[in-house]
Amino acid sequence: MGIMTRFKDIMAANVNALLDRAEDPEKMIDQYLRNLEQDFAKVKAETASIMAEEKSAKRKLDECDAEMTRMTEYAKKAVAAGNDSEAKQFLTRKADLAQKRVVLEQNYTLACDNSAKMRQMHDKLAGDIASLKSKREMLKAKVKVAQTQKKINEMGSGMADAGSNMAAFDRMEDKVNKMLDEANAMSELNQSAQGSSIEELARKYDAQTGNSAVDDELAALKAQMGV
Repeated sequence: MGIMTRFKDIMAANVNALLDRAEDPEKMIDQYLRNLEQDFAKVKAETASIMAEEKSAKRKLDECDAEMTRMTEYAKKAVAAGNDSEAKQFLTRKADLAQKRVVLEQNYTLACDNSAKMRQMHDKLAGDIASLKSKREMLKAKVKVAQTQKKINEMGSGMADAGSNMAAFDRMEDKVNKMLDEANAMSELNQSAQGSSIEELARKYDAQTGNSAVDDELAALKAQMGV
């Protein structure tokens, strides 16, 4: 019975392994659930069919037992009526039914085993579906958290690059400020040098002014003395 092997594989399927291989775990969860529900429909139909076979086998076995009991009663009546030949016919029929019953009992036993296995498979798959449905939203929430964390990590990496760029900009600003400070210092030095020149030139003329006064006084003194 191929379906038995088929659904044993289904029961042994590993959901986590499927999710690990999935590019989109959220879609994979829904797809896996749809697959299970489709498989469950097949298992349910097959289980119903095998259970029907079990009931049919049981009915045939019960009918055979009832017919054997009926042949026994007819044989008793024939004996009571003093008709042994007819009693033997009923007992012969009962013997034929007894052989048939052996086969019917074997069929019923096999049908019971198959029905029990399919019912177990049916219940297991139904439980798996119910469990996955209850976990579906939780699994999807975990997927969302993982995706959000991934985005945050990617943004963090981008912020690190931005920080590096800002550091480079700060270094450039320091360099520009240094150049500006050097230019201002040079300007101050130039102004200082220019001021020193003017002061020296002024002192020169001050000195000349001082010497002229002395000469004028000397000339006046000589004039008074008649020299």
